[in-house]
Amino acid sequence: MTCYTYDDLFVGQCAEFTREITSDMMQQFRVVSGDNNPLHTSPEFAKARGFQDRVVYGMLTASLYSCFAGEYIPGRNCLLQSVYSDFLHPVFVGDVLRIEGQVTEKNDSVRQVVIKVVIRNQHGKKVSKARIEAGVF
Repeated sequence: MTCYTYDDLFVGQCAEFTREITSDMMQQFRVVSGDNNPLHTSPEFAKARGFQDRVVYGMLTASLYSCFAGEYIPGRNCLLQSVYSDFLHPVFVGDVLRIEGQVTEKNDSVRQVVIKVVIRNQHGKKVSKARIEAGVF
C-alpha cells in the first residue's frame, strides 16, 4: 500500500496492477451483494444468451477501482468520493485484468485528485473505464 500525501501527487502520475478473476471471488461477491442473477451464476443460462460462460459481476470488476485508489494512488491517505464507471465488454472467470490509472487533475482548494483508470483483459481489450475522484488527507 502506498502512502502518498496530497503534495506528493502530480498530474501524470501512473500506477498499475493485475488481478485474476476467480470462481471464489464470484461466490464471495454473490454472498455479499445478494445478486443471484443466473447470468452470473449459471453457465448454461449465460451460454443460452450468447456469452462464452457466466459473466462476472460488473460491480466486482468495478471494485478494482476501489483497490486502485485505496492501495496505489493515492493509497492509505485516500477518501474515495466518487467513481464514474462504464462497462465496455464482459469479463469472465479466469480473465487476468490489468488496472492502469493516471492522475489527470489536482484540485488544491479541496485537496482532491481525479484519476482516469482503464481495465483491460489478458487480450488487451478494454473492458471498463472510470473516472475516480478522491480526497487526499
